[in-house]
Amino acid sequence: MKIFTSSHIRELDSYTIAHEPIRSIDLMERAAKTLTRAISDQWSVQVPVVVFAGPGNNGGDALAVARMLCEQGYDVSTYLFNINGRLSEDCTINRQRILDSRKMKEFHEIIDEFEPPKLESGTLVVDGLFGSGLTKPLAGGFASLIKYINQSPATVVSIDVPSGLMTEDNTYNVRANIIKADVTLTLHQKKLSFLFAENQHYIGKLRILDIRLSQEGIDKINTKYTLQEENDVRALLKHRDDFAHKGSMGKALLIAGSYGMAGAATLAANACMRSGVGKLEICTPRRNGDILQITAPEAVLHIDREEFYFTNPIDATDVDALAIGPGIGQQENTSIAMITQIRRTTCPIVLDADALNILANHHAWLQQLPHGTIMTPHPKEFDLISGGPCADSFERISKASNLAESLQSYIILKGHYSALCMPDGQVIFNSTGNAGMATAGSGDVLTGIILALLARGYKQSEACQLGMYLHGLAGDIAARDLGMESLIARDIIAYLPKAFKRLED
Repeated sequence: MKIFTSSHIRELDSYTIAHEPIRSIDLMERAAKTLTRAISDQWSVQVPVVVFAGPGNNGGDALAVARMLCEQGYDVSTYLFNINGRLSEDCTINRQRILDSRKMKEFHEIIDEFEPPKLESGTLVVDGLFGSGLTKPLAGGFASLIKYINQSPATVVSIDVPSGLMTEDNTYNVRANIIKADVTLTLHQKKLSFLFAENQHYIGKLRILDIRLSQEGIDKINTKYTLQEENDVRALLKHRDDFAHKGSMGKALLIAGSYGMAGAATLAANACMRSGVGKLEICTPRRNGDILQITAPEAVLHIDREEFYFTNPIDATDVDALAIGPGIGQQENTSIAMITQIRRTTCPIVLDADALNILANHHAWLQQLPHGTIMTPHPKEFDLISGGPCADSFERISKASNLAESLQSYIILKGHYSALCMPDGQVIFNSTGNAGMATAGSGDVLTGIILALLARGYKQSEACQLGMYLHGLAGDIAARDLGMESLIARDIIAYLPKAFKRLED
C-alpha cells in the first residue's frame, strides 16, 4: 500500500475530481457521509456533540458532518472559525448549507472574540480545525483552543488528522498544540506520521475510512513510502522443490556470542534453522561450545581459539550468507576480527547488535561495507551509527534513507512499524508485529530469519521484506495464543512454522 504525503493527497483528490468525474463539493459530501456513519455507529443520538470547524477543507468536512448529524437527530453545537475572513470554496458552500438547514439549532461563526463552550464528560467533540494540509505549528488562538480541548474531560474524534499534527515531518512542531484525539477517522489511508511512536498518543484509536478515491490515480502516483501487506509478501515466497536437499537449501554462517551471551547466538541460530536453511555453521568462543551443542544441535560449530570472545575470522568462501553481531561484544580484538571478516566475505552480509555498535565506534569502516550489506539497528543503535541522537522518528527515517542510498545498503530500522530503507531511496514499512515483541532477543531472531532467507537464495530486498513480515507475523500469532505480556523471543521462533504456513496457504 502506498503512503501518500500531503501533496500526494491533494494530487489524488484532484485526479479523482477530474477523472471520476465528480465535483469537489460532492466528493466532500461523500467523505462527510462516511465520517457521519462512523460517528453514528459509535455514539448514540443521546450524546451531545460540539463541532469545531476550521477555515479550510477539513472545516468543510466538519460542517457537513455537523449538518448530517443534526439531520439524524443529534444535539449539535457548531463553531466555525473564520478569523481572517477567508474560507475555502467548499467550506463556504457548507457554511451556507448549515445556515439554510432547519435542523441546525446552534451555529456560531467566530470572527474575533470567542467564548469556548463548556466541554463536559459525556460530550463528543468533533475536531475539524486543520487536516492534512497543515504545514506549520499552530499558535495564538488555535493553540489555546487545542489546549482547552485537551484539558477537558470530553471525548474527541478527529477528522482525518488530529489538528496540529502534520502528515509527515513534526520535528519542529509544538507538541503542546496538537489535539489528543480519542479516535481519529482518517480518510483513505494511514498518514506517514501515524507510523511513528511519538505521535501515537495524539491519534488514539485509528479508523481508516474508504471514500472511493480513484484507483487509477493511486496507481499513477509514485511514492517514496509504502506499507507492505500480506499479498505483497506472499508473492515473494519461494516454494521448496520436491527434490530439495540440504545442499540446495543454502549454507549460512553465523558469528555470534561471547562469554555470557550464548543466548543471543542460540536465538539467532534456532531462528535461522526454523526459517528453512539447509545448513548452518556457527562461529563462537570456546566457552559457548557446550551450550550451543545442546541448544542448537542441528548446527555445525567453529570454535574460536579465544576462550571468551570472537577474535579469528574464518573462511567463508563456501557459504551463501553471513550474519555477524548478536552478542559478540565490543572488544578491540573482536572489532578487528569483524572488519577483517567483512573484507574477506563475498556473500550477502547481515550486521546486527554488537556489529553495529562496533561500526558506531569506527565510523570510517562504514565506507568499507560491501554494497548490499543489511543492517538491522534499533533506534538507539542507529543514532550511534549516524553520529548523534535524532529529534524524532521522521528525522531518523530520513537519515537512515540517506545513509542506505549513500552506502548502497539495506537498513531495517526496528520498531512497531519496522522500516526498510533501500539503496534506491524507497522506504517500506512493515505491517506485522506487536508490543509483546519488545523483549530481549527479539532482534536476534530477526537476524536469524534474514540470514536463512539470504542463504536460501532470496535477494537482499526480498529477504528483508519477507524477514520483517514473518518475524512480526510469528509474534502476532504467538500473542494471540499466549498474550503479549508473557511473550518472549523463543516464542517467536516457536511460531515461525505457523507464520510460514499462513503465507504458504
